[in-house]
Amino acid sequence: MTVQRILIDDIGYHFHTLYLFTKNDIMTAIIPVTLFAVASAPLCSFSHIFRSVLWVWLHVLQFNLPNQIKAPEEDRVNKPWRPIPAGRVTLYNVTIFRWLIVPLCLVYSSFYSIQLVFASIEMQLFTLWYNDLGGDRHWLLKNILPAFIYAFTELGGTLSAGCDPTRVSETAKLAVQLTVVVFSSTLQCQDFKDVEGDRLTGRRSIPIVFPVTSRFVAGFGLPMWSLFLCWIWDIDWFCTLAFVTYGGFVGARFFFLRTRDADKWSCKYYSIWFSLHHLLPGYWNYLHGSVVCRGGTLLQDTWDLFTGALFLKVF
Repeated sequence: MTVQRILIDDIGYHFHTLYLFTKNDIMTAIIPVTLFAVASAPLCSFSHIFRSVLWVWLHVLQFNLPNQIKAPEEDRVNKPWRPIPAGRVTLYNVTIFRWLIVPLCLVYSSFYSIQLVFASIEMQLFTLWYNDLGGDRHWLLKNILPAFIYAFTELGGTLSAGCDPTRVSETAKLAVQLTVVVFSSTLQCQDFKDVEGDRLTGRRSIPIVFPVTSRFVAGFGLPMWSLFLCWIWDIDWFCTLAFVTYGGFVGARFFFLRTRDADKWSCKYYSIWFSLHHLLPGYWNYLHGSVVCRGGTLLQDTWDLFTGALFLKVF
């Protein structure tokens, strides 16, 4: 075997390892956030999609590394294919790489704007809170903190995809606000399939603390959110009917089908629902442009009252 062949195999091995760190987030984060960025930016060049995808992937990776370092025993139960339990990389090396990727994210963000650097810093601070300061141990913070992390990922993806990387549109701001609320109230849909592993590591997710109520909230919350989001973005009646029906289908699965295998499939269907909801701002942009959407003023005022000074003033 030639030296060149060995080098190519080594590079391919390491790239595949990086892929495995984020494999589980392709459908739940990378694709939805990319769709969100394209729909909300607005997009002025297809080349911006690639720089947005890279920004999103790097920051998903920097979140996943400390998350997977702290609970390899959970992954041996729930996701044995991940790099650490699969033996592809040592815990020591991942720990080193976890801190090396932090400045890499900041440097890449600085190529485009200071606002993108702020989005990266804020996401990393919430990542530190969630993974290193026990945020994932409390059932409420386990939903709220990832929602804000997700929101900052959307902000960064949108800034890097847009024509002007120093600002986001009012439509994008409203869409990010809605993501925080929607994701924090439905994130338990991703936890049902991981109950066994969460119990093993002592995590108190909502399905563990509230096994019956969490099913009820998922069953009725998804169609209700579908209807509300369609109203906010002024979706036509046919698409509204389709989206609400699909949300009802996913919610019904969580409520009535409660085996681990059923929850795995329901989580996949939920990921599709969450991805579809990211396209709704694009529908509004295409038909209405800069016109303020229904409820937009009220939601903006509420956001500014509680969090605007902290999170969005730099934009």
